[in-house]
Amino acid sequence: MSLPTETLTVLVVASLAASLLALVILALGGGRRRMREPGGPLRLDEALRTILDGQSERIARLEQAVRALAATDRRQEGLLRSSVRRVALVRYDAFEDVGGRLSFSCALLDDHGDGVVLTSINGRQDTRVYAKPVTAGRSPHNLSAEEREAIKRALQGPGEDGRAGGARVGSGPGEAVSAG
Repeated sequence: MSLPTETLTVLVVASLAASLLALVILALGGGRRRMREPGGPLRLDEALRTILDGQSERIARLEQAVRALAATDRRQEGLLRSSVRRVALVRYDAFEDVGGRLSFSCALLDDHGDGVVLTSINGRQDTRVYAKPVTAGRSPHNLSAEEREAIKRALQGPGEDGRAGGARVGSGPGEAVSAG
């Protein structure tokens, strides 16, 4: 649809006149609003101030909630670092006359290398279980080669296969099985 040039000119002039009239009314009306009594109708700037105050309060509550969540996150990170997350198990034959790799050493450590290494030595007549404390990957007690290996694998962390130390399930003596 195409309008003649004269019609378009009249429409542009009429819209400019209406805009100018609206500006004059706003300018004159705005001056009267400022002179009204405080108990009079709600002014636009008061409405905006009320809206902005409400939004400001909401933002302050959100900031407080974010700070609380950040503090909770820091506490949980600390708890996770001190929880048992590094586990490795080394199975072996403690005695030549007993097969089946029923003896084992299991390291249960946190991210700092603190925890315990458990060893079960299975013989023909009895089974003995030992627990030795571990601090920073070391123990004040003498450790067997299998206990040192379990601690080493636990401290290595997840390997390519997702297991601690990247241990593979094998069939040889001193087979290492780990999770982490």
